[in-house]
Amino acid sequence: MGMVACFAAVSPDTLEQLRSNPEDMDEYLHPNDGDDEPPNSIEIDKAWHGIHYLLTGQEDGGAEPWAWAVLGGEELGPEVGYGPARFLTPAQVSAVAEGLAGLSIDTLRQRFMPQDMEAKGIYPEVIWVRDGGDALDYLLSFYPDLVAFYRDAAARGDGVLQWLS
Repeated sequence: MGMVACFAAVSPDTLEQLRSNPEDMDEYLHPNDGDDEPPNSIEIDKAWHGIHYLLTGQEDGGAEPWAWAVLGGEELGPEVGYGPARFLTPAQVSAVAEGLAGLSIDTLRQRFMPQDMEAKGIYPEVIWVRDGGDALDYLLSFYPDLVAFYRDAAARGDGVLQWLS
């Protein structure tokens, strides 16, 4: 299956409740013993690291607010897959939404550097050089959903939880 990135928009009250009770994180992210998804959530499959690279040019970190979009925020709670969840505040979510809205698919397409991605170990590292344009199309197929997710979360004044499952 591999590592997939998941995101859930949460109200400021829910975020504060989870920050006060981090032991509740797993139950929130995996309701009904994992049979359901949390409200206002999306998954971007294994495209997470490649999208982060297209946004920042790096394997980790990078310029804000783009670095916050996929691998940002502060850790919160116990492990929920591959490490703990991370959270963004409503102000950070607004900044990410604005930043993503200003980046077109064409701009991201120009940032695709398969050899550099492979050298930096961008997950799943085996596909960038091997699959080239098809790998880029895979990444870009998730980008509009991520942009819409952050736009809608910002419009509601939500924070965001991010986790790798």
